[in-house]
Amino acid sequence: MEYVKLGSTGLDVSRICLGCMSYGDPARGAHPWTLPEDQSRPFLQRALEVGINFLDTANVYSDGSSEEIVGRAVRDFATREDVVIATKVHGRMRKGPNGGGLSRQVIMREIDASLRRLGTDYVDLYQVHRWDPTTPVEETVEALHDIVKAGKARYVGASSMWAWQFSKALYTADLNGWTRFATMQNHYNLLHREEEREMLPLCADQGIGVLPWSPLARGRLTRDWDDTTERSGSDLFGRTLYDEGDRVIVDRVAEVATERGVPRAQVALAWLLTKPGVTSPIVGATKPHHLEDAVAAIDLALTQDEVDRLEEPYVTRPVVGFA
Repeated sequence: MEYVKLGSTGLDVSRICLGCMSYGDPARGAHPWTLPEDQSRPFLQRALEVGINFLDTANVYSDGSSEEIVGRAVRDFATREDVVIATKVHGRMRKGPNGGGLSRQVIMREIDASLRRLGTDYVDLYQVHRWDPTTPVEETVEALHDIVKAGKARYVGASSMWAWQFSKALYTADLNGWTRFATMQNHYNLLHREEEREMLPLCADQGIGVLPWSPLARGRLTRDWDDTTERSGSDLFGRTLYDEGDRVIVDRVAEVATERGVPRAQVALAWLLTKPGVTSPIVGATKPHHLEDAVAAIDLALTQDEVDRLEEPYVTRPVVGFA
């Protein structure tokens, strides 16, 4: 396993981050394809065994049960100080007013709830899951700063928003001497490269670590276009992300993978790891080979010709994934 600094911080994280949205009680959320705890634990244990020290979850994943599963796995399979735990706030966790968003009230309540579920005194990275247009950015950024100063989070990050919004948040932190965002978790893969226009240059300029979510495009980049899975059949959000025009890119991934004699997932991840500023793609794993492919991708060096072939079919598309 390779380790890199998390953006401009001094924190070392594995080149692959394990995304834990797939781990949670299927009865406690909108994702019937999540794995219950007994099926989730082997993946978390194996990830730690192969050197993945970076785990990403969120309060809304399976109504908090993902955090519970991650917390117990870290307790049983690792030393807390050896693991970098990231979680998120924004999504609605209760009905009625103040049930979600990024107000001071919500942030202060939800960090404590996440810590209880995770069974830890602090998280290493606390991220705003989306932008909240109904709350002043000053309120959000100051609340995050106060959480860091209270020792409940080591660093703060953001996810999926317009570059002008992220720039505003960074400026607000700097203007007031508050903790600035260290990371951006964004939608970036071979099928969705719109982040290359504004967000990635901003992150490079500001020393922000980039943590792409859905680096394999919800599995689209790992199988034939017409193939389906249990998840793809019920993933309503995923259906909004990609369309028929992406088929040609999926075919190019298959061609390169066949020529190299490796699984398609390795090619798609290896491409992402060539991109400057990309710190640690967030990879989900629900089958044993998912972890092995992710780790192997680190050592797969694509040629410039292969990179060009993979990128050539891409056409401009609407930005998706902010909702």
